[in-house]
Amino acid sequence: MAEANWYVVHTYSGYENKVKANIEKTIENRKLQDQILEVIVPMQDVVEMKNGAKKQVQKKMFPGYVLINMVMNDDTWYVVRNTRGVTGFVGPGSKPVHLTEAEMESLGIKSVREMVVDFEVGDSITVVSGAWQDTVGIIKAINLGKQSLTITVDMFGRETPVELNFTEVKKI
Repeated sequence: MAEANWYVVHTYSGYENKVKANIEKTIENRKLQDQILEVIVPMQDVVEMKNGAKKQVQKKMFPGYVLINMVMNDDTWYVVRNTRGVTGFVGPGSKPVHLTEAEMESLGIKSVREMVVDFEVGDSITVVSGAWQDTVGIIKAINLGKQSLTITVDMFGRETPVELNFTEVKKI
């Protein structure tokens, strides 16, 4: 199998999350999970002043762009390129250019080859950042390709699955 790389896709401004959702839905419908590994809209925490109070919000790092970790071939190119809201890949002409390891590291995305994961299915973890901060959960699945894990948390008396990045959790 060919190696997956990160590519930048240009979208209509404000459609980044819709494009992400549409691509993820297509991946599921066409069973392309082994070819299109991850779709992200890079976000950063920003402190804003509203009504004299500081408020921390998340803003898009690159409005109008979505990052996709995928194996480039005719099928995946076609699926992404023909997604509603996508205007094209970043690169000369119609030839997409993948991001280098150094460019991905500057965005805070580490290579799977470099990551050493000390988590196992069944381990208890604590969430250290994001919306689920300070929540304790049990690992149900680990996805090295997406650098994420799925945990279950108790919500309204039910076990609810939550997908988190490796950087958002800490082993208990």
